[in-house]
Amino acid sequence: MNDSSQNKMDTSARPLLEMSPKRRWAVTGGVMTGMFIAALEATVVGTAMPTVIATLGGLNHYSWVFSAYLVTSTVTVPVWGKLSDLYGRRLLYQIGIGIFLLGTLLSGFSTSMTQLIVFRSIQGLGAGALVPLGMTIIGDSFTVEERAKMQAYFSGVWGLSSIIGPVIGGFVTDQLSWRWVFWINLPIGIAAALIIGIALKEPKLDKRPSIDYAGAALLMVAISLLMLVMVESGSSIAALFAPSSLLLVGLSVAMLLVFFWVEKRAKDPIIPFDLFGNRTVAISVAAGFLGGVAMFGAISFIPLFAQGALGFSATEAGSLLTPLMLSWVTMSVVGGRLMLKVGYRGITIFGFVVLTFGFILLALFERGTPRIWLYLDLVLIGSGLGLTMLTLLIAVQQAVERTKLGIATSLNQFSRSIGGALGVAIMGAVLTAGLATQLNKVAADGSTNLTVVQAADFAANPNALIEPTAKESLPAETLEILQQAMAAAIHPVFWVGAFMSLLALITVLFLPKPQKILDKDVDGERLIMAEQTNINARNQPVA
Repeated sequence: MNDSSQNKMDTSARPLLEMSPKRRWAVTGGVMTGMFIAALEATVVGTAMPTVIATLGGLNHYSWVFSAYLVTSTVTVPVWGKLSDLYGRRLLYQIGIGIFLLGTLLSGFSTSMTQLIVFRSIQGLGAGALVPLGMTIIGDSFTVEERAKMQAYFSGVWGLSSIIGPVIGGFVTDQLSWRWVFWINLPIGIAAALIIGIALKEPKLDKRPSIDYAGAALLMVAISLLMLVMVESGSSIAALFAPSSLLLVGLSVAMLLVFFWVEKRAKDPIIPFDLFGNRTVAISVAAGFLGGVAMFGAISFIPLFAQGALGFSATEAGSLLTPLMLSWVTMSVVGGRLMLKVGYRGITIFGFVVLTFGFILLALFERGTPRIWLYLDLVLIGSGLGLTMLTLLIAVQQAVERTKLGIATSLNQFSRSIGGALGVAIMGAVLTAGLATQLNKVAADGSTNLTVVQAADFAANPNALIEPTAKESLPAETLEILQQAMAAAIHPVFWVGAFMSLLALITVLFLPKPQKILDKDVDGERLIMAEQTNINARNQPVA
């Protein structure tokens, strides 16, 4: 079946939850509060970690404080989405906040690094519910036009948290204790749960739902194993292809194959594969995955490029993400408004063009290029991300009926997170291999005092380019060599980002061409431009 044969129906006509305007905006406030603690958590903890290490020790487990949270918050996303379709958004959202706050409380009481890692895992289990279920609740409560215009609020939450998070983390750590970096979330999270509990009213369930326990367990374990490999081994090609890593990947693939077999036979599968028969959903999820590679690559490696190759201080490198985030927020608002006029297809295509161009310029950036061009390039990258990410989410939400809204929304975020984890692993491996090659080349030609042994040490652990004390201890000639090698090694990383952005651009070219109608509201005073998709053919494969 092709798109021209689809019945032209307004998907914005999907029944919304019946709420008064005041109650609807109260729900929005609760969702934004929940999103704020999820976004804030991603920025404040990093600021406090040096103090945490000084208190608890366990420097060798430092990365796992972040990895444990990342893994559990990612693998649970589709499960939360499906359960919300079965049991309702309010109950699952409150449970998610409850688990998140439990992990938050316990993290503040940690007396060892092992405890902190375990409690951060619990935090992540709950965090997997906050953003996807929050956006699902908004999808239940507002029309497509209203959601497009509300992108300013949601983007503003993430932009604000990225700016004030490090400041709050540093202030609380210095003035109170690192433990309060976790505990400051408790009153905010409780407020979010109470607001949603009071304001959000949903219809009662008609029947007892059937839960696909086997599918949920297989999916979470399989993705957890895969993410463990990517998170822990992704910075080294040798580690990535080590026997232990290959074993975990093999187990993950085997479990995913079993998962597919189970889902085909499940009465109500965790991930209904018929969703991917909807072209809009399939293409949006694929583009989100590819865009996630580029997005997390930019956030992870641009500060490293600035410090390790350009000689920026840590503060200057961190500030580089500010123009990226501000342009992201601004253009997501602009994209939401434009989407009502030109449709999500045009916005996402243009967004990925901008993102691809931004990565190409970044890959061509040399050490001698004026710094102003780097800031302008980051504005381009942020603009591309702002025009694509939330627009793809709204496109997915408009393409499915309410009974699948939760899992469809969750798949959008899940694909982006998995893409990000994979992207950071691939880019880290590319950087490590490139840095070793560059340094070995310099050491082999004998034109400098850098020995082969020193080259190998720097390639395996390039912290000397980042840590101020270590950098000051290096001779000027050696530091210059290392920075040149880092610049040459990191350019292929950005070419990977450009390539993934280009693939995403090619992918969204296959989005269905929107059919637009003009539909007057109850007052007859405004016009709504809505995307048209085929509701009757949603569960049919696309020819």
